Amino acid sequence: MRCLPMTLGATALTLMMIGGSIGAQPPSISFDDATSAAGIRFVHRNGAFGKKFLPETMGAGVAFIDADGDGWQDLLFVNSTSWPGRGAAAHSALYRNNGNGTFTDVAAAAGLGPALYGLGVAAGDYDNDGRIDLYITALGANRLLRNLGGFKFTDVTAAAGVGDPGFSTSAAWIDYDKDGRLDLYVANYVGWSAEQDLWCTIDGRNKSYCTPESYPGQSATLYRNAGGGRFENVTAKAGLADPAAKALGVTVLDYDGDTWPDLFVANDTQPNRLYRNQGTGTFVDVAISAGVAFNEAGVARAGMGVDAADYDGSGRPSLIIGNFSNEMMALYTNHGNGLFVDDAARSTIGRATRLSLTFACFFFDFDLDGWPDVFAANGHVADDIAAVQPTLKYAQPAHLFRNLGNRRFEDASASMGPALQRPVVGRGAAYADYDQDGDLDVVITANNGPARLLRNNGGNARQSLRIRLQGSSSNRDGIGAVVSVTAGGRKRWAMVRSGSSYLSQSELPLTFGLGNDANAGPIEVAWPGGRRDVVPTMAANQVVTIMEGSGVTNARPLAKR
Repeated sequence: MRCLPMTLGATALTLMMIGGSIGAQPPSISFDDATSAAGIRFVHRNGAFGKKFLPETMGAGVAFIDADGDGWQDLLFVNSTSWPGRGAAAHSALYRNNGNGTFTDVAAAAGLGPALYGLGVAAGDYDNDGRIDLYITALGANRLLRNLGGFKFTDVTAAAGVGDPGFSTSAAWIDYDKDGRLDLYVANYVGWSAEQDLWCTIDGRNKSYCTPESYPGQSATLYRNAGGGRFENVTAKAGLADPAAKALGVTVLDYDGDTWPDLFVANDTQPNRLYRNQGTGTFVDVAISAGVAFNEAGVARAGMGVDAADYDGSGRPSLIIGNFSNEMMALYTNHGNGLFVDDAARSTIGRATRLSLTFACFFFDFDLDGWPDVFAANGHVADDIAAVQPTLKYAQPAHLFRNLGNRRFEDASASMGPALQRPVVGRGAAYADYDQDGDLDVVITANNGPARLLRNNGGNARQSLRIRLQGSSSNRDGIGAVVSVTAGGRKRWAMVRSGSSYLSQSELPLTFGLGNDANAGPIEVAWPGGRRDVVPTMAANQVVTIMEGSGVTNARPLAKR
């Protein structure tokens, strides 16, 4: 059976392309810097002390998670640290959402463990106990933190067998075999150590950061959840062993609509991978035949972050990828039959990002018109790049592209207020409705600098519906479930996913922009195990919990203001 997005009829598709508010005047929106007012004081430390070690360029990620299950999205900031003997240790931070626009740092008592050279984070309830757990990737052994409740975590890495002692970057929880337990995909980068660090230069005189081409790649790892708190390494068995990989980003998608979750991996200077889930516990790489391995000239780019969504109303997930400066972002439109075409060069997205170096990127509907927009966090890897390429900058402003429909975007960055345009050495980024006012806010991490929380001011002039899933026979978070919402004759859909962006994770609840429609329905949920639940109708501007097999178990109004 094919999943919901692939079963849209011609009439529904036409309505999606012409209905709703496409072309309508957008509301007045700005992204305001709420960092200080919210009590966020996190500063990332990369340990740089003049040796130009490659990991110092990476930055670290961030995740919006509901750590205590109270319905408010908390914040987990991953930190790197000082190199041995080079200063005090730095620690990751966990901020509790107080429900009034402010946060409190509770990391000291949370049990996040000793300092590590942290990079990424993926969140999911791997043991189905109703509490979201954390997997933190690092240079060296990674860390699995089991949520005990009450903002308390315990390190279960050794018992679970998921340490993965490589140079790990992004990760994603995925129930690839649909057995109701979350499995774990961990991307790895290159074989680097301080002892094997190479001398590179961009001006012929001074040491600079080496590119990943100077080091051997590392295969990703797939851990199958065997139950009982244990995982098994099934990388080779699943067909995912790839020692040439230099992976930085991963997103989960069902690109061919066969209901089995696939994996797209963004590689740095190596071909990207699109792993088709064959439904037998194995994957096959179809990136070349799908047209997503290389750019249009047949050259591998420096892929960073990645995300997937149905941005064009086709019923199929397309891809957005952050690439190096002078490479442009990639916008791979899914044309069906397993084929993608990179439309970035012919769009505003390509032209606007030619000089940007994009790390985190994602689709999200910031203006709630029902059409996914694109956010990109930018920043160069070389702090001395302007000395040799004056047109490039180390700190760079973010980009926000508004979806106009018909596969067109406009660069809305300059109209979103000064906070969004403030240059930063951007790395991780994620989105969530942290203040529960119905629109989506953004958090950005900076390499060796302070994080920034940007509050969406005005996006909720339109209507929205937020949906939280709770699995019963499926995994508790509903990861892999596909939700479709119809309003005003248009069907929108999204998959609940872990991972995406760069080293980061956005909130698990789904936000559907409804434009000016006061009601939505039907709401359909296709669970990973095959069950379908249908809710006939719901009023807009609510947070709705749907339990597998039970329908709506909770609904409460948004705090619009």
